[in-house]
Amino acid sequence: MANWIFITIGIVAALFLLIIIAVVGQFINLYIQALLSNAKVGLLEIIGMRLRKVDIRSVVYARIRAVKAGIPISTAQLETHYLAGGRINNVVSALIAAMRAKIALDFDTACSIDLAGRDILDAVQTSVNPKVIDCPNPALGRATIDAVAKDGIQLKARARVTVRTNLPRLVGGATEETIIARVGEGIVSSIGSADSHKVVLENPDNISKAVINRGLDAGTAFEILSIDIADVDVGDNIGAKLQADQAEADKRRFQAEAEKRRALAVALEQENRADIEKNRALVVLAEAEIPKAMADAFRNGNFGIMDYYRMKNVMADTDMRESIAKPEQNS
Repeated sequence: MANWIFITIGIVAALFLLIIIAVVGQFINLYIQALLSNAKVGLLEIIGMRLRKVDIRSVVYARIRAVKAGIPISTAQLETHYLAGGRINNVVSALIAAMRAKIALDFDTACSIDLAGRDILDAVQTSVNPKVIDCPNPALGRATIDAVAKDGIQLKARARVTVRTNLPRLVGGATEETIIARVGEGIVSSIGSADSHKVVLENPDNISKAVINRGLDAGTAFEILSIDIADVDVGDNIGAKLQADQAEADKRRFQAEAEKRRALAVALEQENRADIEKNRALVVLAEAEIPKAMADAFRNGNFGIMDYYRMKNVMADTDMRESIAKPEQNS
């Protein structure tokens, strides 16, 4: 009976041991790798990370890379950043690149930049290897920056801006679009202040000097190293076009004013004609009163038959004189 008890206990112990080996065995490889790399990660830490659903392999490999590069980062720091949604491999790679390039960058700053949504590795690489930005950006549909000099000639310019990342200002700093907008504004202002387009064509570097002295990188995530004018082309004579448009507008305005005066004259003429017709109507009314007055004069004895005939003779004589005075019309 005692033998059976011992055998049962042995079997249970063996099963328990096998379970422990099966659970721990999957972490042994990572544990040994970290141990041999002098980046020790405890088995309990590995098991805890597994329970917290952390990517153990990424954390262990990131710690091994950091220790090998001489960067003191603990497993807890890497795990915390992973749980916060960070990209630990990017952060470690950026720290290694920054250390090799002698750029001041600590783990907390790198984590804050990474959690802000910026690519910390690309930022460090841009600090080491400056980036060239086309101004304007061809992807936005514009190939040149158009500006007009004081003599009215349009110039079309393209610039290339060399920048490097300013790590302390990366969090909260403005992006490339702000750099492009500010440089474009500076180019337009510089060309617009030039007395002649020939001055700009002779010395295009004056534009870049004037623009770079404005401190356009203030508040951005970049530091402008240089602004180079890649190309300047002569465009349209905007001044002449504006003058032609102004002349056309003046012509239309004068035509409108003349049409207004003509309309007023036509209206006045119509009013005069109406007055004439009105006066003629009054004359006709007055003439219509003559027969009535003559009839009254006959009835009252103030006008005789001989007086009537004399009046008719005078009217006939008047009509004859008027007919003789009229010029003959050619048939």
